[in-house]
Amino acid sequence: MIYSRMIGAVRATNLIEYIGPTHDPKYLYPDMTEDELAANVGWLSPHQYVPHMSRFIVAMQIWVIHAGDSVIIIDTGVGNAKPRPAVPRMHQLNTLTLQWLAAAGAAPEQVTHVINTHFHGDHVGWNTTLVDGRWSPTFPNARYYFSKADFDAHRAAYAGGNRTTLSGGFEDSVLPIVEAGLAELVDEDTQYIDCLRVEHAPGHTPGQFTLRVSSKGQEGILCADIMHTPVQIALPHVNTVVDMIPELARATRAEFLERAARRNALIMPCHFGFPHCGYVRGSDQGGYSFEPEPVLNRLNDNEFYSIGKN
Repeated sequence: MIYSRMIGAVRATNLIEYIGPTHDPKYLYPDMTEDELAANVGWLSPHQYVPHMSRFIVAMQIWVIHAGDSVIIIDTGVGNAKPRPAVPRMHQLNTLTLQWLAAAGAAPEQVTHVINTHFHGDHVGWNTTLVDGRWSPTFPNARYYFSKADFDAHRAAYAGGNRTTLSGGFEDSVLPIVEAGLAELVDEDTQYIDCLRVEHAPGHTPGQFTLRVSSKGQEGILCADIMHTPVQIALPHVNTVVDMIPELARATRAEFLERAARRNALIMPCHFGFPHCGYVRGSDQGGYSFEPEPVLNRLNDNEFYSIGKN
């Protein structure tokens, strides 16, 4: 599935590497109570949560930004043939993602920038592909942008002998980019990468950042893993099991929700179920809700198009 929307003159496309009802709430959100889940099941179903299975629907998404002559990929999913035995659903995938990227106007040779918002294995995988037995850069004409804090942490672990750091992803999806001389480290808040403004969002990892795009009075935020499912908009105090710095993750999420609601920004996460993006709305009573961005299925104009079916 491939869906595109316009943010002013900028096209934002999300490509689904895979999607399904994969995550047990008790595992994904160990701090969420059964009562909290029950109070939100009505609006989460059917696209974000499957009640009879008690599973959250989690997508693996790759975002592509077209702005002028730039073709920018944000987070590169799991990737093909990557050895991830600790996570069976990610182990040795074999998908047509590169063909899907080409359909979305982001064939490997067309891509000008690749940005990894943080270092988790499901965000760096397509950085490289297996060529003649070696992991090689998938996007040879692109500069790759990494979080410096995350890179430094994993580099230190790897140098200390930990070959499984990043579930093996540092060795097969990051180091080959550095060795090819294609890597840039992102360290400054408000730094621009082409048309995208970096805004640090630590907590999920030490160096996670989001990316803000503004065009013709409209705004979007590529918000990485600040939230894994929309339930965290209604329950911002709830962390995932993989949030590395819990209190910082909560503080970052609270700040992000206030900012996104105030700016009326289209939020573009990596893991939400269909329609995969939307708006944060505040209420007079306090708290926030999620307003999905509708899929209009207009194929023949410049405002919106979709390829494939949900």
